[in-house]
Amino acid sequence: MRFKKSGYLKYSMSTQLKEKLSLLPPLPGVYLMKDASGSIIYVGKAQNLKKRISSYFRSPVQLDPKTGMLVQKLSTFETIITGTEKEALILESNLIKRHKPKYNVILKDDKRYPALRLDIQNPYPSLTIVRKIGMDGAMYFGPFASAQAVRQTLKIIQKTFKLRKCKMREFQNRTRPCLNHQMGICMAPCCLPVDKTAYDEIVREVGWFLKGRTTELIEKIKKQMQQAAQDQEYEYAAVLRDKMFALEKTLEKQVSVTTDLKDRDVLAVAASETTSVLNLLIVRGGYLVGSHHFNLSGRLSTEPELLSAFLRQFYDNNHFIPGEILVPILPEDAAVFEDWLGDIKGARVKILAPRRGEKVRLVKMARQNAHNRLKDLMALQTAEMDILHRLQYRLRMDRLPLRIECIDNSNISGRQPVAAIVVFINAKPQKSSYRKYSLTSVYGPDDYAYMAEVLRRRYGKGSDSLPYPDVLLVDGGKGQLNIGVTVLKAFNIENAFKVIGIAKKDEKKGETADKVYQPGRANPIDFSRDRDLLFFLQRIRDEAHRFAITFHRKRHRADSMQSILDTVPGIGKQRKKMLLKHFGSTKKIRAATLEELCRLPGINDRIARSIKDKLTG
Repeated sequence: MRFKKSGYLKYSMSTQLKEKLSLLPPLPGVYLMKDASGSIIYVGKAQNLKKRISSYFRSPVQLDPKTGMLVQKLSTFETIITGTEKEALILESNLIKRHKPKYNVILKDDKRYPALRLDIQNPYPSLTIVRKIGMDGAMYFGPFASAQAVRQTLKIIQKTFKLRKCKMREFQNRTRPCLNHQMGICMAPCCLPVDKTAYDEIVREVGWFLKGRTTELIEKIKKQMQQAAQDQEYEYAAVLRDKMFALEKTLEKQVSVTTDLKDRDVLAVAASETTSVLNLLIVRGGYLVGSHHFNLSGRLSTEPELLSAFLRQFYDNNHFIPGEILVPILPEDAAVFEDWLGDIKGARVKILAPRRGEKVRLVKMARQNAHNRLKDLMALQTAEMDILHRLQYRLRMDRLPLRIECIDNSNISGRQPVAAIVVFINAKPQKSSYRKYSLTSVYGPDDYAYMAEVLRRRYGKGSDSLPYPDVLLVDGGKGQLNIGVTVLKAFNIENAFKVIGIAKKDEKKGETADKVYQPGRANPIDFSRDRDLLFFLQRIRDEAHRFAITFHRKRHRADSMQSILDTVPGIGKQRKKMLLKHFGSTKKIRAATLEELCRLPGINDRIARSIKDKLTG
């Protein structure tokens, strides 16, 4: 689709593409660019599809590097016409989430950042820490910078506001108030008649606090305290006083950054050739309450493109939308984003690129944070690549060990054997590539046979086994290593990648470090001068061990629950599922009273007694 002319690339279009271009309507919509294999490599939106798509086929000297690379891969395109540009924005967002195209900017999932969830669908909501934000009608606050930060915030709220603390199962089954009620920090709606209006007011105050409206909340509580004192309700006034002091103490730790006391988010981007980082400063009520960093994957994307991608993906994930969003440069179609965000918020939202005043100072602060984070990431990447280069030298490899896989087995005296494979790419774990196996062809404890089975299942499928690792690390000594080499030879891939084994030190023999073996070599590799390389391999081995053990325990628990409950007369598949879902484990079912069991639908006194007899007999 291209040829060389006059020192630069010039693109030629097929007759089919020219015909499709000529038939494009000047209407809003979404376009999907595809490569020769039919894979979607880019999704975009346009107010005028004909004008936008035609712009991709201008002279190469007029194209930016990213567009030039995209057009080189382009084979065909498809379009979807929408009623408005805002509808095109929503459809574009959904298609990017579904297909994750190579040349689109993708905001890496921020589920690792904890958030707080307030389940307002429940008559008496509680506040919990979650790692994934769902579209379930609950209110979410965050994400927080760290688990410690979110736990500290939850601790303040639990001490200051009388929300219930118990989980849903405990809330439904509790028969008397817990210690929190006795301490005066819970209203005990699980057992006592609690005024719904009063509880809703507490929920509203918690929302104000988490949205950064602490100053307004303090003023509200101060007025209530003064009124209570006038009404000679001195005990209630003292409670309000203590709450006000606690909130004021929290407010002292926050930094005031604006004088207008408004809610706003501040965005800024720092980018290198390989990495892009976006910093989000969260300002609530004029106070800086948080700062978060997000990695953005985008090949040669411009700053407006990165900002657009963040706006589209972050606020579409049920995050709080402030009245103002400050950016260093306005993204394309900023007015469309304002309209779309305003619809979600139910109020006007402005996206501003300030040029003077305290708002510019906020944008500069965000940009400095982004640059500092980028510098740290690049230093980390340099250190990781240094480890891989030195590991390549120590293992005498002809290529960098960019992909390392490690296998580990787990069983209890040969029962329920499992295996796990973890994958490290560029010296970092890639959990989406982890694999776990239930081993079925071996009876009794036999580590060598377990290793042989998982190797056959992982690498014995020909082209379906790709990609191969650069290094395969097996957990065990020379025996496991030899089994690995034998199995790979059977598939004629023993030279496709390096195979090494790692064995624990034998303290009885005076060994002080774990040993790493290579095929055909009697003595382990000497890592005395590169101890960090040994630590790196140990870290991979330990991660494989953790993953295998977790899988084995989960399977063992499932089998145990299944075998016990299946022996209870009157308990079939549906009742078993209901019991486990309600109580969570056989241990809690065993601890339940007959009355608690009989509350469940379909469980009468006879069946409840059968359950207790079987589980406690």
